[in-house]
Amino acid sequence: MEYNSYDDFADFYDVLMCDTDYPALADYIHELIVENGVGGGILLDLACGTGRLSELMADLGWDVVGVDSSPEMLSAAVTQSRHGESGKVTYICQSMNDLDLFGTIDAAVCTLDGLNHLPDAESLSEVLERVSLFMNPGGVFVFDMNTVHKHETILGYNTYIKEVAGVYCVWQNMYRENGIVDITLDIFKEKYFGEYSRHTVEIREKAYSLDEVTRLCEKAGFEVVGRYEFMKKNTAHEKNEKVVFVCRLIKVKNRV
Repeated sequence: MEYNSYDDFADFYDVLMCDTDYPALADYIHELIVENGVGGGILLDLACGTGRLSELMADLGWDVVGVDSSPEMLSAAVTQSRHGESGKVTYICQSMNDLDLFGTIDAAVCTLDGLNHLPDAESLSEVLERVSLFMNPGGVFVFDMNTVHKHETILGYNTYIKEVAGVYCVWQNMYRENGIVDITLDIFKEKYFGEYSRHTVEIREKAYSLDEVTRLCEKAGFEVVGRYEFMKKNTAHEKNEKVVFVCRLIKVKNRV
């Protein structure tokens, strides 16, 4: 079974994510970065998907490099880009583990639990190392991750239903062990009145303790300057569903 392939998901992603307040998320991330000493420059949007956040970060003054492993997601991003012709946003098709940029970056983001989609701690560590490798000294990396608590209790073995704009989604979760949850999305899209096409997406996510993520960040040369409840600034704890990590690069890796 192939997990975390978003190619078949691209046509439905923005519709199913319609509840996400992207403008508020962009403002929140921008504020966290600026508060920690980086006021502008080149920003990496890791696992950028259809580019909704990338475009908004460009609106806030950043030169954005959006990276995603799905050609279909990036095709949607390029098609609806408002900044492509100006050069404010550049999209690159790469996996997170193979991140290879043309130059250095001043800040980076990875939102909506993108890093949870990596299969294990070794892979997560590798991605943190790659971001560190291309980041300027003092650069800030902001990312969010679902917690073990969310995987065990909120997702767990539960099934959720969502219907919006002619798309009907059955979201089934199967908690395995060690923070791993397998997610099956059965998506039905209305073609004609009463007739639907069916698409199935398999996703596997892995969660880690806050201290484990912090340890891996420090190993990659980052100082974790904040761990917050998602979209807030109160100190995070293990019972939060999603946690935002704010990291500053203090140890520069040798460039490739």
